[in-house]
Amino acid sequence: MATLEARYLELCRGQELAPNSTIMSGFLEAKHQKSRLEQCYLQIFLDKLRIADFVLLVNLFSTNDASEIDAIDILHGSPCILNGEYVLSLMRAINQKLRIVDLHDLSFGKDFLRDLSHNGLTCQVLNLRSSHIRKLNMTGTFIQLHTLNLDFSISLTGFREDCFTCMPNLARVSICETRVSNLWTTSAALSKLPSLVELRFQNCLCCNDTGACSASPSEKPNSFACSTTHWDNFGMYSAGTPPTDNEDHMFQHSRSYDRNGKFSSTFVDDLIMNPQPLENATEESDGSDVDFTSQEQRMGLDDVLSNMFPELSTSAVADNEVDFDVVFLAEEGPGLEGAFNDLIHTTDGTDGSSKKYRPHHPSPICFEKHYREYMVASLPYLKVLDNLPITENDREHAKVVCAQYFEPLPYNRRRKENVVNILQMREKGSTMCHLQQSPKLKQPSPLRKSQYFFTRSISSAKVASSAWPFVHSVPKLSSVTREESKRFRPRQFEYHPSDSSLMVFGTLDGEIVVVNHESGNIVGYMSSGTLNSVLGLCWLKRDPLKLIAGSDNGSLQLYDIRRMLPSITERQYTANIANFDDFEQLTSVHVNSTDEQFIASGYSKDVALYDIGSGKHLQTFTDMHRGHINVVKFAHHSPSIFVTSSFDQDVKMWDLRQRPLRPCYTASSSRGNVMVCFSPDDHYLLSSAVDNEVKQLLAVDGRVHMKFEIPSSGSSQNYTRSYYMNGRDYIISGSSDEQVVHICCAQTGRRLRDVPLEAGGFGTSMFVQSLRGDPFRDFHMSVLAAYMRPSSKSEIIKVNLMKSNESDNQYSYFHQSHISTNMGA
Repeated sequence: MATLEARYLELCRGQELAPNSTIMSGFLEAKHQKSRLEQCYLQIFLDKLRIADFVLLVNLFSTNDASEIDAIDILHGSPCILNGEYVLSLMRAINQKLRIVDLHDLSFGKDFLRDLSHNGLTCQVLNLRSSHIRKLNMTGTFIQLHTLNLDFSISLTGFREDCFTCMPNLARVSICETRVSNLWTTSAALSKLPSLVELRFQNCLCCNDTGACSASPSEKPNSFACSTTHWDNFGMYSAGTPPTDNEDHMFQHSRSYDRNGKFSSTFVDDLIMNPQPLENATEESDGSDVDFTSQEQRMGLDDVLSNMFPELSTSAVADNEVDFDVVFLAEEGPGLEGAFNDLIHTTDGTDGSSKKYRPHHPSPICFEKHYREYMVASLPYLKVLDNLPITENDREHAKVVCAQYFEPLPYNRRRKENVVNILQMREKGSTMCHLQQSPKLKQPSPLRKSQYFFTRSISSAKVASSAWPFVHSVPKLSSVTREESKRFRPRQFEYHPSDSSLMVFGTLDGEIVVVNHESGNIVGYMSSGTLNSVLGLCWLKRDPLKLIAGSDNGSLQLYDIRRMLPSITERQYTANIANFDDFEQLTSVHVNSTDEQFIASGYSKDVALYDIGSGKHLQTFTDMHRGHINVVKFAHHSPSIFVTSSFDQDVKMWDLRQRPLRPCYTASSSRGNVMVCFSPDDHYLLSSAVDNEVKQLLAVDGRVHMKFEIPSSGSSQNYTRSYYMNGRDYIISGSSDEQVVHICCAQTGRRLRDVPLEAGGFGTSMFVQSLRGDPFRDFHMSVLAAYMRPSSKSEIIKVNLMKSNESDNQYSYFHQSHISTNMGA
């Protein structure tokens, strides 16, 4: 120690600088540790260093191996502006002696985080609380790292596929109060940590590390009960106070403060409240994994719980003023009230009694239904989750719950299949496969005799390859035009009924564009002054070169794509071959199975019927609902049967052969119905009501066949739309206030996956306006999504579940904010 201290003093004299008192205090403390035959640790507090001190310390550690020091800790004691390059140089110079790196990266900048992520560190403990990392992408070497803390990183929303492969010894991870929400990508990333034993996305009220809570049930809950470190007003290490030597207690309680220095918890705003626009946010991101957009003041957990459940506020919990039964929340029904039931557990104490576990600083993933069971089942080596130990009974219960509510592999496969083996079986004509065969089953199941068995097996095997499906925009539209900067604003789209490469979309500017969605080339373009925002599009089935288009001003026209120009032009021309009487405030149009008639609905209680051949308005059916009719759909095979969905909470089946005077039946939802559609074989109806109330009905009589347990957001403006995928095997569902598409099995209701929507070209989160399953490709879909930015741009996003998205280097997250959403399909 004397050698290191003497060398430092010599460097100071050489630079004619006074020695830094904090550094000298660190040397003195290390010297005392050594005299007591203890481990010798040197602590360096970054906020106490001058620029010249960085240069001296880099020189000191670069030329001296500091053999008398066992380890060196780099601590960020209090908020200050620091040069990230100096900090990195210091940590690199310390090299193998680096033990704890405790940073609040708010002042370090993007370059610092990129360098740290890509080049790695030799430390054992890395605290990056309140970081600006948007999506974790640690590709450098972190061989010695055993503890990682990303608490309060409210920009953090997810993980890249291989972000943890460089951390083979990482055993403890804390991700409290972030924006992480996706069960599938999160568990898949964490499953690549072979040493992970402790994990938390929320913490027990009395615990400040990731280990199991050791407080007895009789103790009064206290947020500092397990603290072994003194903290100043900003939740940092106080100068001169050494951290604990026990690595199990390296996670310290960190708090967020507002500008007035008052405590605030900042996790709930995007989870519960309607999202608000970001202030001073740039319109487009640079596509990086780091986000430095400004943030609004956020409502804390205390505020939200006090408003929703006064008896559940964390202030009351902290003071031990209430003790309620877990059943109370279970009786609250769907939505956030029910979600809190998953957050609060009754656990056994060390003395055999029971105590309540109350969450603190949860990330949104904690509000996912069956979150704990899913994580326990997905991470078999995990011992502690959210400060609660995982018992064998927990694991058995998790298996049962996951088998009931989740579908790990498509088509209920028992384990991942090998595509080559499936092809070999198909060539041999074999239907025997060990993957679905029960030991008690002597004969192949009926499914194995299906002509679709091998197709489904192959697509299932490909889907299982990655939790990160390939998400990308429709290729940049190219055409011969002087408007090189032309950017479309799609509002509605439909796949072509017979050509797998084509789709049509209508824009907010009244344009109709037929595009090859594989190449991005425009096949046909039409701009008409009579159309405003195009909300209704429908191809004719028997004459698929024609389509009906309707706009929100009531205009209805029949177009022939052969008469459209293959480029954007300013020339006046027309491609419509028929005009129909207006239907005011139109939101939906649909053609029947024989191409003879179509119907239109809108912001009224009426439905209009038109004859395509003659162009005549045949009839208006009045007062079909108590509220306005959002969507109307004909059956795929019966030309006279159609259904309507309304915000009066009803779905109704009608038959034109009955004029129709009264509905065949009525099926009701608890919220307003946004849309309804038939399954491809017309056996079922899929109804979607506000805020993820999605049900499959028997088309014959309207009875509920399946209710899909998609979590509610709590927003009355969360307009949900759902369609079928892979024929009628799966349903896809998305909502206007959410940046995710839910995929569920249509026959079991089990959730296969939630796909987060992210735009590669702009690096922003996108929210669902409409979506369709690809009718020609299994496990493919397209989503009309809107950017949550002031310009409210929209884009058609293609999702391929059989390909990984990690090949897209621009795939990234951004923050959400609110835009208005029109009705329609």
